[in-house]
Amino acid sequence: MASDKVRYEVRDNVAVVTLDDGKANALSHEVIDAVRAALDRAEREARAVLLTGREKRLSGGFDLGVMTSGPEAARNLVTAGAELMLRLYTFPRPVVVACSGHALAAGAILLLVADARIGAEGEFKIGLNEVAIQLTLPIFAMELARDRLSKRHFSAAVTQARIFDPVTAKDAGYLDVTVQPAALLDTALDSARRLAALPDPAFRDTKQRERAATVKLIRDTLADDMRHLTGVPPA
Repeated sequence: MASDKVRYEVRDNVAVVTLDDGKANALSHEVIDAVRAALDRAEREARAVLLTGREKRLSGGFDLGVMTSGPEAARNLVTAGAELMLRLYTFPRPVVVACSGHALAAGAILLLVADARIGAEGEFKIGLNEVAIQLTLPIFAMELARDRLSKRHFSAAVTQARIFDPVTAKDAGYLDVTVQPAALLDTALDSARRLAALPDPAFRDTKQRERAATVKLIRDTLADDMRHLTGVPPA
């Protein structure tokens, strides 16, 4: 699905996917479908994927207009988002996220599903803020956080909705490296090229084994968890 909110280009065998809606980079159905289409292309055309956002913003999470329009609409959007996160988490090529700024809620989950996470330094907010806005964190997000975040920070990040800056987000496990904003894209591209050089099927099969238990738990609980997702953030 084409969208002017998601750009796609290939650089040195790296598919660069850029989210830019001019605002919060919300994950709407349009954006989710466009990213999935970009991943389909990348699987055919590239050796790695680099996902990034516009300046100072990776993503503010799911589209608030949809999320506040009613439980069924919220369930449908979060289900679509969960499927996208699983696609990224299990993608057979390396996935690098260049966190260009704020990454909240589903934006933070994008960091949890990547193989490498490079963050721009600055006064940015990164984290799972669902509890703070009166939402119960879905199981899929909980388990991705359990897999990727530091055990020292897990409860604070998940249950207490702690928000981190890029430096503390690195310690918590949302990011692997932080750099000056001007160096973000080049650093992330270098990381993607390095990972792209890893041999297949060794990379693909090992990644699948590494993440299989988390994927199974999410798959086993997703449908029931989405049926019980009745809360929507206050308007």
